[in-house]
Amino acid sequence: MNTSESLADLVAAEDVLLFVNAAITTTGQREFRSGDSGGMDQQLSLDFLHTYVRVNYRRVYAASLALDINDHNAARIVLGLLESAGEASADERRVEGRLIAARLAVLPPQRVYRLFGAVRRAGINNRRTRAIMRDWLAARPDLGHDAVKYRSGVKTAARHVHLRCPPEAEPLPEVGAFLFRPGKLPRYAHPLLDAWRRAHYEQGAVAELPFTVAEGFAARHGMKRAVFLERAAPRMTRLERLRTQEQRAVEGLGPDADLAVMPLTRLALYVLALPFERRVARRAELTGALRTAARRAAGGHAGSWGRVHAVLDDSFSSSGSGQKRRRPLAVALACHYLLEALAAPGAYRGLWTSGRGDALLVRPWGPTPLGMRILDALEPGPGGGEPGGSGGGEQDGPRSTAPDRLVIVSDGWDNAPAGLAGEVLRVWRQRLDPGRRTAVVHLNPVYDAGGFDVRRLTTGVPTAGIRDAEDLPALVEIARFAEGRTGTAELYAYLDRRVARFTGEGDGS
Repeated sequence: MNTSESLADLVAAEDVLLFVNAAITTTGQREFRSGDSGGMDQQLSLDFLHTYVRVNYRRVYAASLALDINDHNAARIVLGLLESAGEASADERRVEGRLIAARLAVLPPQRVYRLFGAVRRAGINNRRTRAIMRDWLAARPDLGHDAVKYRSGVKTAARHVHLRCPPEAEPLPEVGAFLFRPGKLPRYAHPLLDAWRRAHYEQGAVAELPFTVAEGFAARHGMKRAVFLERAAPRMTRLERLRTQEQRAVEGLGPDADLAVMPLTRLALYVLALPFERRVARRAELTGALRTAARRAAGGHAGSWGRVHAVLDDSFSSSGSGQKRRRPLAVALACHYLLEALAAPGAYRGLWTSGRGDALLVRPWGPTPLGMRILDALEPGPGGGEPGGSGGGEQDGPRSTAPDRLVIVSDGWDNAPAGLAGEVLRVWRQRLDPGRRTAVVHLNPVYDAGGFDVRRLTTGVPTAGIRDAEDLPALVEIARFAEGRTGTAELYAYLDRRVARFTGEGDGS
């Protein structure tokens, strides 16, 4: 391969990874360093990236649906693929159809119904699109439940795909009457449809409805919040139950949330919302729950990463924005416990930028001395770093070698002093570790709309965007393509394996 081909491969890989980073981290919401127009800046930045990658790397654009991107960008990709179906070949459309169906199956239903609304507004009404929508609706376990909970979404989708709801067509006749001829039937055989009818005048029927619908009726009937939540609990989804429990537990108004079922990043957000005194009082419980969730997230990777050192950002900017409150710090806290689970027993060390030694009591504070903490983490001699710097995971005893992996979780704004982190990593890679015995990766939970990417520390260290700590092992794997040591062939092979695994067409190995 000549130099121009190598350069083209590197540019292509960088373009792909730039898009993947954006699709993982950004949801169109403001970040800590965004101005008043931060959300709009992100939307414009995303619009450009989606169009650029769809036009130039359509195969990769579709394959991104099989990666750990967030729901916001997954829905945008589906809409983009459907809107530009004429640009794809017949074979590409078949692959895209399978990917779209597989992704719609795992998206939250409310997100899918919003997507169908966007499809209708965009005027995408070809036979293929209608078939995708009809197949998804047919696979719903209870369309009557959806008609009550997502009424406008179901109505829009039914109109767009010309879904027939005649009286003789089971199980849709009552759904059709409910959506398009409300009030015509004196009662419904479907229990939820009839509960919705009765809830207009009967307070007892409110608890039979889905939680989000019941909330409106409860307010109309003047029901006390505590009484309503107690009655509605059996019909809440897992996330609705977690959300209400978390809110009431943090406010001290109700029983503690069920920590055993919380995903790792959500659990970290819950812990950070608690006052310090409550964290201290519940230290054993909270630490145990975080470690259990981390082991669950690590799965088969647990204990396989050897010696792992981490530099974790708890500077003031980790407080996030009003729309993403404490999200960057929660990701760092969750990564701390996950990396402890991934490392070999007793071989993990975590260093917070603030110098704090107690991970459970971290808070957004101070500048971001990433360079100093990276020096501590890479120091190979005994006693490197600060005593107690792990906050759970530091082991006593000499350290005679550098770590097998260094993971940096930060928004990349190294400012104490500015630029030191990049220089330390550059010298380390070029002078002290040219053989790359230590694998270094930077995980960034914050999207930089102005740079169309997450902020990087230096060109020699791969950077991946991260939204949920649970995705860390997969992100570390894909970040290696940013080092320039692999070409687009390896990247495409990796994406093909992920697509095969995601669509169920192979073992993905």
